[in-house]
Amino acid sequence: MERLTPAELSRFFLFEKLNDEQLRWMSEHGEVVRYPAGATVYGAQEPATCFFMLVQGRQALLKQVGDHEVEVSRSDSPGVYSGATWAWLTSAREVTQSPFYGGSLRTLDESVFFRIPGEELAEVLKEWFPMAIHLLDGLFTGMRNSEAVVGQRERLTALGRLTAGLTHELNNPASAAVRATATLRERVAAMRGKLKHLASGKVDPDTLVKLTGLQEDAIEQSAKAQSGKTKHLTPLQANDLEDEFSDWCDDHGVSAGWHLAPIWVAAGLDLEWLEGVADSIPETHLEGGLKWITYALESEQLMAEIEDSTDRIATLITKAKQYTQLDRAEHQQIDVHEGLNSTLVMLGSKLREQVTLEKHYDKSLPEIPAYPAELNQVWTNVIDNALHAMKGTHGKLSISTRAEGDFAVVTIADTGPGIPPEVQRRMFEPFFTTKPIGEGTGLGLDIVWRIVVNRHGGDIRVKSKPDQGTAIEVRLPLTVSGPA
Repeated sequence: MERLTPAELSRFFLFEKLNDEQLRWMSEHGEVVRYPAGATVYGAQEPATCFFMLVQGRQALLKQVGDHEVEVSRSDSPGVYSGATWAWLTSAREVTQSPFYGGSLRTLDESVFFRIPGEELAEVLKEWFPMAIHLLDGLFTGMRNSEAVVGQRERLTALGRLTAGLTHELNNPASAAVRATATLRERVAAMRGKLKHLASGKVDPDTLVKLTGLQEDAIEQSAKAQSGKTKHLTPLQANDLEDEFSDWCDDHGVSAGWHLAPIWVAAGLDLEWLEGVADSIPETHLEGGLKWITYALESEQLMAEIEDSTDRIATLITKAKQYTQLDRAEHQQIDVHEGLNSTLVMLGSKLREQVTLEKHYDKSLPEIPAYPAELNQVWTNVIDNALHAMKGTHGKLSISTRAEGDFAVVTIADTGPGIPPEVQRRMFEPFFTTKPIGEGTGLGLDIVWRIVVNRHGGDIRVKSKPDQGTAIEVRLPLTVSGPA
């Protein structure tokens, strides 16, 4: 086994304050390990058993962000260290006896490391105060830099997910509007043809006036049907009425009744109306007149569909603006329900696929002082975690609000498997995640904590039991309080 002598160790800044006895201990308990260029010294989510110090070569530290590994630092400076830096942290060892490496360490060149078991190192660090100062200072700097790099990628990854969801939401009404517009163009062309026939003089003025009146009456009834003012038919009732319309057309020599019937049903017309048309105009003009009226009805229905689709697009864009807060002041008095609703719209496709949504809002809840764009990040992360917990099941997502003392309380609850106590103690730690590699960075709830507690002076409470779901309570001051 190759070792570094006490004299060799003393040349590294990490050990320069150690006395001869301490240097001998390090020399006896550590060993030299060599890796070729491009080797993985340790990987993310592997048990963190050893502490590594670079002796010679070049290394890169990587963190998993979504589906990609992001390089957060690289160094060729002898003495830089990583690995089981949890060893001297009492709080980390109380949570679990088998922590994992928070990232991956790889060599960029042929490299040499000094390696020492983490458990053995932990036994002596409490007595070696100068060394502990170096380690703690390095840990703080490394985590701060990693959080900055990975946090930015986390936000970009979240933005990508939301953008994909919004694109999906916009695609449906946009596609409907395009289809309706194409069909409308065909119907308008057909109406022009019928109008040419009517204007050719083959239809007497009296009949033309009656047809125009019947057309206006049909459009008026269609508008009532679209607004819900007329009786709503069940699918079975609608099918039966279409069959009756088709039979009526066959009896009166009107062709393509199967095509006309659905339009009449959608317009809220009935057989009595058809009989009124037949009694009002000559039989020779019945088919042409009915089709002319039907083209006008279908055009109105298509325009209503286009209007509905464009309204949905406008609503989605409005919700997206509310979510991003691009047109608003950074800090302002807000209705917390607006942010929750706009976040739900952004996550709409996931919600429909997975869960039943229940909302219980306290409408009397006053506006609160907040950074709305940042709070929307909170709602996104918490709701996304809840959906992930219920993945593969038909769960229920419940969102409620209430006032409690000087706080507005937002509770987001799911019917997932719950969070074990040992995970609850660590869930807001940076880089801690229970998701598989590639699905989580461990910064989502850390960001939530910072925004709610540090930024707004609020609090977060977790209520969870195995197989009984989880409820996350976000408590926000009703008045300016804490860091703002």
